[in-house]
Amino acid sequence: MIPKIKKILYATDLSKNSAYAFFYAVDMAKNNGAEIVILHSIEPPRHITYVGVELEDMIKEAEKQKREAEFNEIKKRVEEFCKKMDAHASFSCLALVSKTLVPVGNPVEEILEAANEENCDVIVLGTHGKGFLKQTFIGSVAIKVLERARKPVFVIPLPSEKTSIDWDSL
Repeated sequence: MIPKIKKILYATDLSKNSAYAFFYAVDMAKNNGAEIVILHSIEPPRHITYVGVELEDMIKEAEKQKREAEFNEIKKRVEEFCKKMDAHASFSCLALVSKTLVPVGNPVEEILEAANEENCDVIVLGTHGKGFLKQTFIGSVAIKVLERARKPVFVIPLPSEKTSIDWDSL
């Protein structure tokens, strides 16, 4: 018997592909009566050799501002996406989102950690096809999550055919 899906971790890099994957996360949540936890991981800055505490404080403040900006960008995009989706559906897309996380760290580690800490039943993410050979078709983050996850992972590529939703405007 397949376990019931109650909580979905939707990982996004804010790309067009991840917007398309959000469509699947919303549909899955609606069909299963589940909630969605959104995660966007910010890569930590490269280590900088510095002298003094003031520079360290400046770096921490810059990270905090970037995290806040990314959080606001996610919120804006999700709201815009949900407005478009709500026009075609009989439910509120936004009501399915229970939490938004914007940690600073390695995306793969943050996805796996959030899936466990938030007790998510599945992980949904889009592919962007960066890299070479197999990474061209799947994406390095998606591959690493697939290799290490102990929960079902749904990797959603962009469709090759036209859909009724204009993903370029998301």
